[in-house]
Amino acid sequence: MPYFSIIIPVYNRPDEVNDLLESLSKQTYKDFEVIIVEDGSTVCCADAVKSDSRIVDIHYYYKENEGRSIARNYGLERAVGSYFIFFDSDCVIPEGYFEALNAVLNRHYTDCFGGPDAAHDSFSDVQKAINYSMTSFLTTGGIRGGKVQLEKFTPRTFNMGFSREVYDRVGGFREMFSEDIDMSTRIRQAGFDISLIRDAFVYHKRRISMRLFFRQIYIFGMSRISLYLLYPDTLKLVHWFPACFVIGTLAMIVASFFWWPAILPLAIYLFAVFLVSWCVNKRLKIAALSVVASIIQLGGYGMGFLKAFFYKVLLGRGRDEAEEVRLRKGK
Repeated sequence: MPYFSIIIPVYNRPDEVNDLLESLSKQTYKDFEVIIVEDGSTVCCADAVKSDSRIVDIHYYYKENEGRSIARNYGLERAVGSYFIFFDSDCVIPEGYFEALNAVLNRHYTDCFGGPDAAHDSFSDVQKAINYSMTSFLTTGGIRGGKVQLEKFTPRTFNMGFSREVYDRVGGFREMFSEDIDMSTRIRQAGFDISLIRDAFVYHKRRISMRLFFRQIYIFGMSRISLYLLYPDTLKLVHWFPACFVIGTLAMIVASFFWWPAILPLAIYLFAVFLVSWCVNKRLKIAALSVVASIIQLGGYGMGFLKAFFYKVLLGRGRDEAEEVRLRKGK
């Protein structure tokens, strides 16, 4: 039996699956099986998967659309490995990923891990800008991207793994907002350690347009309040930053009509985002797009956060589980 079971939920992304499978076929360590779970797609990847001879141990399943968490659990129930790895379908895996991961687990075994993500050279300028906004310390406080962090590291399901022992004791994912954070919280509560393995990174394509990025990040903001209602102690100061950005930006814009220097703090902050992105990405266009992506990232998250906080906390409506499932279907 293979040591690793790779589980990938898919919805209408055959081209991305082909790129992902190609990257998995080039791995220098090959003791793994691949499980593709098609979550009710209307544009399926079955032909691409079944005709792909590059990976010997690959399994394809089609099921009705119920959401990514249920799709992952469907894969877990059919996996035979000792350690489960989860990738999103829009990831590309560096050829040394599993060799590096296996080496780390042999030296310092951990029952759960997560790895950072990066932008591949082949990605579009918009994707590189979005990647910067999602991983920069200036925008997310290092919560993503494997950098210095303002909160305890939490794996995300685009690049996450845990042992069969974790699955046996904790169970699978719940179909909800931020199911990966919920899963990580339950794993910690069960007494397991969680590690960041920096060498086990992936190239993550993320959204291909700013409009889709805004929708995704808006839901992320709403999900943070859902998590707060389940786990009150998981809401940290860093999670309030986007909400403060929204309120502060509106206040500075209004104040600038009466006293123009009021807008300077926002201008200085956005210039810092531009400058750091320019240094990182080496291109002015990506740096400019990074400013746009960062405004969307902070503004979208902040608006979703504030809306959910108002309705679910201040008005006492609590979680709307049906809404969470509905918004997550087809993603």
